Amino acid sequence: MIIMHLKELHSVPDHISPLRLQEYGVGIFQRISTKSALKKAIKRALVLVDGVVATTATIINGGEKIVYLYPSENKIKTRLILSLDVVYEDTFLAVINKPAGILVSGNGFKTVANALPQNLNKSSANDAVTPQPVHRLDYATTGLLLVGKTKSVITKLNQLFEYKKITKEYYAVTIGKMENNGTIEIEIDNKPAKSSFEVLETVVSERFSFLNLVKLSPHTGRRHQLRKHLLAKGNPILGDATYFLDGLQLKGKGLYLHARSLHFQHPITEEEMHIKSDLPKKFTKLFTRNNKF
Repeated sequence: MIIMHLKELHSVPDHISPLRLQEYGVGIFQRISTKSALKKAIKRALVLVDGVVATTATIINGGEKIVYLYPSENKIKTRLILSLDVVYEDTFLAVINKPAGILVSGNGFKTVANALPQNLNKSSANDAVTPQPVHRLDYATTGLLLVGKTKSVITKLNQLFEYKKITKEYYAVTIGKMENNGTIEIEIDNKPAKSSFEVLETVVSERFSFLNLVKLSPHTGRRHQLRKHLLAKGNPILGDATYFLDGLQLKGKGLYLHARSLHFQHPITEEEMHIKSDLPKKFTKLFTRNNKF
């Protein structure tokens, strides 16, 4: 039997704007690094506000004492040694270049989230928290990942994503002949989903007929949206081990999908941020006009 006798305590400052606990509580506990993990802890009745078991509807008004209970055997994990490519960083947020073959977050030890404290400078802001990603990239996808370093900035970045104020652009290598540009609108999990594409270059391939360097813009954020949309169109992404056409699966090279750029307004400085990363070498090896990209 697990005895829940250890706890983390957080005191809410007075005179804050009312906010739901599952929004306010992101980043306030060392052992809860994501919004989904906080929601799970609340649903498991592990979070108390002023001694009362909290719910996802609990409102924080200021001055409360919030307690997170956790099992006694839940110990802080050994420090993860993993070097990350930091593309941009200031005291409030950072952008890192996620490598392939690693989860952004989760219960495992080797995640981007666990590696962030060793790769980023500690924030000097009053509401500094353990750095945490504010969106996700698939395990096999490379590219730009936005990270919050303070509680208020994490909340604001989540709001920017919710209101579609952050523009993401991906590059992929796709299989088969494609028109120059277009829009894909196909429901995913019975929800509307929309993606735009532009073919930047096409080369002849002995095995795949044609390979295309494609710029992709997701207008919605469904799980595996770009991969599912391109497969549905008949142009799956090269190296995709899940969404592929029979006989056209490339193994051993990884997924050719890269989160190339981010555009958003900095939540503190209000500066327009345009952040771009280089394409992986496996992309540029396939196309002759790679200097253009």
